[in-house]
Amino acid sequence: MERLQELFTQHMILPSYLMWIIFGVIVITLLFLDLCVFHRHSEEPKLSSTIRIVLAYVTIALLFGVFVIYEKGLETGMLYYTGYLVEFSLSMDNIFVISLIFTSLRIPRSYQHRVLFWGVLGAIVMRAIMILLGSTLISSFHWVLYIFSVFLIYTGAHMLFTKEQEESLSDSPVFKFVEKKFSVTRHLHGEHFFVRQGKKRFITPLFFALVVIELMDVIFALDSIPAIFLITTDIFVVYTSNIFAILGLRSLYFLLAEAVSRFRYLKPALAVILIFIGSKIFLPYIGIKIEAFHSLGITFGILLLGVIASLLKGKAAETEKTKA
Repeated sequence: MERLQELFTQHMILPSYLMWIIFGVIVITLLFLDLCVFHRHSEEPKLSSTIRIVLAYVTIALLFGVFVIYEKGLETGMLYYTGYLVEFSLSMDNIFVISLIFTSLRIPRSYQHRVLFWGVLGAIVMRAIMILLGSTLISSFHWVLYIFSVFLIYTGAHMLFTKEQEESLSDSPVFKFVEKKFSVTRHLHGEHFFVRQGKKRFITPLFFALVVIELMDVIFALDSIPAIFLITTDIFVVYTSNIFAILGLRSLYFLLAEAVSRFRYLKPALAVILIFIGSKIFLPYIGIKIEAFHSLGITFGILLLGVIASLLKGKAAETEKTKA
């Protein structure tokens, strides 16, 4: 391991601003290819192309981790991978919510990518603002990390022991607020977010779906951003792992939207991950130190157990159904 560390440190380290520029160029290139090359027209995404795009996003995120290791060291690289895995895992809940939003508003699959693309752009900006605020708080008041920890433990326990109740989107406070304050049409007008009827401009269901998805992303970020800050306070690692997870997950939506409900033990697994990350800051007080490698292995192991348990449960249910 020491030999590997030496191999990655025997080079000229890039200035911080150049690393940010490289990251920015990668993200802009990916977004340009996504909108202007792969999805120029509003059409239902094909399974084969969706799989290729998802694999491309994941591969680029993993390769970027190698770049982080090369520039910042092996331990920082492992923290990046842990952060990416945690952010990717916690964002899985977004798939449930996005699927519900599109179903409630009857948004055809051919228009869903347009909403998700602009949702990604909004998330990139909002995550930057929230991460900068979090970093400022932590640098000025280090004890904020303990509040983050308690919040994550509470959130994980709440997820683990509270049964969710589905709410119709039309009954949600957000929908009622938008409908009360703005002119809203309940009919789609192609891929347009706004439509002019007479002298009035109306919000279409497509734009309303975008607004709700952005609001939900901010709500989910309240869990995920404290989680990543408890893994590392390196703002470059925090932001890049966040954005790569978001980019990959929005593409993954088209693969998992129908199948994600089968992973019934995924949510409890995510709850345990939150409790584990929240507890890490208190473990040194009882003589337990969690290294970056251990954190990555434990996080991946919990997630894998949740997926395997879900698959086994689904298989058992199908067997019982066949026997009946």
